[in-house]
Amino acid sequence: MQEARSRRAFLAAAGTTGTVGLAGCLGLFEADDYDIGMTAVAFQPETLTVSAGSTVVWKNTSSRAHTITAYEGTLPEGTAFFATGGYESETAAREAWQSEGEGIVSTGETFSHTFEVPGEYGYVCLPHETSGMVGTIEVTE
Repeated sequence: MQEARSRRAFLAAAGTTGTVGLAGCLGLFEADDYDIGMTAVAFQPETLTVSAGSTVVWKNTSSRAHTITAYEGTLPEGTAFFATGGYESETAAREAWQSEGEGIVSTGETFSHTFEVPGEYGYVCLPHETSGMVGTIEVTE
């Protein structure tokens, strides 16, 4: 958790320093507190490495609605499933998205999840899966 907070603090400071001169031109006024941004059809960065116990924060930085849904088959043994909307399985998240358009993270909203167990966690944005909007969290000891 400390590593993720330190990384966000560093990125916030570095981002502010690098963009202050362009803030008026680009409409940037402050650095955001998130680890992974969501563009139109991509997670940025696509792969993030964190220490066990870290909380990862995703933020929808685009004008499109997105979801974050774990690929159940990639989760390390003994870990909890995670998805926007609070679903308990990949199947439930997919059904809710397909039938009702639920589980959405709207523009400017965030979602967070704490990763306790080392391993590799694959996840997807359901509405943009066919466009390749997938990501990976690598959790180290």
